Amino acid sequence: MTEVAANWITIEPPHLKHTSLLAASAGTTSISLPASDEPQFAIVFRRQRVRSGGEPKFTAVPSRFSNLTNDFEFAGWGTISQVNLTPDDLSHGKDTWHNFHNQQVLGLFEASALAANDILGGVFYTLPSVFAISGVYSPISLFVAALSLFLWRPVMEELGSALPISGAPYTYLLNVSTKFVALVGAALLLLDFAATAVTSAATAMAYLAGELAIPFPLYVGTLLVFVLFTAVSLAGLRESARVASGVLSFHVVASVVTWAFIGSSQLKANWTAGHAETPVSVLRHVFNGACVGMLGLTGFECAPAYAAKMRQGSYPSVLRTLHLSALVFNTTISILVLALVPLGAESQGNVLSVLADKVAGRWLRIWVAVDAVVVLCAGVLTGVLTACELLCELSRDRVLPRIFRAPLPLTGAPYMSVLCFIGFSIAIYASTGANLTIISEMFSVTWLAVMMLFPISLILLRFSRPRLPRASQCSLTVIIGAIVVSTVVLAGNIGINPAIAGWFSLYFSILVIAFSVANNKVTILRWMYWTYDQLPLLHEWKLIRGWGTYLISLMRRLKRQQVCIFVNTDEINYLFNMILYVRQNEETSHLKIVYFCKGTMLPELEANAKILDEAFPEITIDLVLVEEQFTPQNVAALAHRLKTPTSLMFMSCPGPSFPYSAAEFGTRIISI
Repeated sequence: MTEVAANWITIEPPHLKHTSLLAASAGTTSISLPASDEPQFAIVFRRQRVRSGGEPKFTAVPSRFSNLTNDFEFAGWGTISQVNLTPDDLSHGKDTWHNFHNQQVLGLFEASALAANDILGGVFYTLPSVFAISGVYSPISLFVAALSLFLWRPVMEELGSALPISGAPYTYLLNVSTKFVALVGAALLLLDFAATAVTSAATAMAYLAGELAIPFPLYVGTLLVFVLFTAVSLAGLRESARVASGVLSFHVVASVVTWAFIGSSQLKANWTAGHAETPVSVLRHVFNGACVGMLGLTGFECAPAYAAKMRQGSYPSVLRTLHLSALVFNTTISILVLALVPLGAESQGNVLSVLADKVAGRWLRIWVAVDAVVVLCAGVLTGVLTACELLCELSRDRVLPRIFRAPLPLTGAPYMSVLCFIGFSIAIYASTGANLTIISEMFSVTWLAVMMLFPISLILLRFSRPRLPRASQCSLTVIIGAIVVSTVVLAGNIGINPAIAGWFSLYFSILVIAFSVANNKVTILRWMYWTYDQLPLLHEWKLIRGWGTYLISLMRRLKRQQVCIFVNTDEINYLFNMILYVRQNEETSHLKIVYFCKGTMLPELEANAKILDEAFPEITIDLVLVEEQFTPQNVAALAHRLKTPTSLMFMSCPGPSFPYSAAEFGTRIISI
């Protein structure tokens, strides 16, 4: 041992973990090292005096904290243990597995009805905007917009067969990319749900105001709708699209009969008055109308949210039913409006009520208005419920606090998620000055951005999880086509009104920043601790003298939740990459490497686990050996034993011969 400088000491050599510090003083330091014939190397230790105790501390890594302790950065050494699952654990695992399969109860009609409510409701607020831009070419624009879903259907089918899990596309991105990318997707989804709720509520009040002389402004009525559906959501109610489909079907039949009686004179008059003079002008009208008409397809992105609850094999049929519903209803209704309503009246907010009055009189007009209010209010409920599912999913992934999934005792509704989402929706509505036009245009941009996430997720899945089994596979041309179409239509919407990009960027940035802060709480606290460390004067003030200790305690508490990774190999580079993913994406100081070793044992696993425990001093790395087969039931049993949710258990990508679906485990896939 050679003393180099006043505060630096060189020792030789080797295993820091087995080095024992026997004495330390200002002049000399005795360090006991194990004997070794291996080549020696020099390690420089820094002698650091800590204010709290005044004792010198030696560390092989220089500390960024010059005045306060950095002991909290060392999580402790890991252990090796063997776990035998008890009968109670195994029983819990079987129950969890059966519950997963028992939830797959939605057939074709029920699953379609849940998402179709938004598609059918979209007719009410899409037609006025499309007719205002596209005029007599509106049916063509809506037909072209609906045709674009032929690109998305195979993309969503492949994603749904590979990852039949709820919460998409957030959960898709979480399994094929980093957590930050998934949070960007979650921000877009939440903004989409909020725009759905606000647009539906405001349009419902527009229809109601068209039939009744309400004694208050429209924005007050919209706020009352939010208050009403806050209570409805907290009561645990759900939505249905059966009434909406029945009323709209009758509406179409009545309109066709009326058209047959009065002839096509109104259609000819509208065409004469509104047709464009040049082919370029025609194409512009059709393109602009198609860009806005994409809003009539809202609800299609909600189908994957229920994928885990659909019966096996029904998901492609649900997508096909939703697509055909949008194709038929949107195009047919627009043709009937053009054939029966004078040009100019189509841009009214309650255009379908005007059409109903034309075809059957006052009674159908009232019926359609009531139906519009019911369907659109159900759209509010759809937005609230899907948003709550997303917020609960973020809470399970430790982005948001547990209170976001805390249920009301009587109804089981996640009250904090409901209240926060309603508050966010009201904030959007108020900040735009209750301007439905701005919100609807932002809704179009948001929906297109969400739809773009599906082909992006599929490209990432093919690149980073190529071995994941799937029932169907679409061509790369279709995937690229979906991205190109969504980009062009997105640019078209922004081109119609460039200011809408500013509104979208504002709300999107707020959500991304909020989710990033929530997901990096420990990092922010470390910066606060470093700032406190760099200002020694603060350490002398009586009121804030204990801030350093409090921040350390808070960081340790936030990192206390353990994370598990399941391994099937002892290759150290493979293990290293999985642990690196955890360190970069999860705030934890305790990680368990779990190996189900029924009948086999990996010879290098224990040694490599010890090496990795040394390599990541900020994480305690345990090795857990489980004498069972790797099955969904046993994983759920282990989660019960370790008191760790399966959402914080990670695994590698299963291959084509793997007998189980990734969704059955409830875990996250983090490696190829």
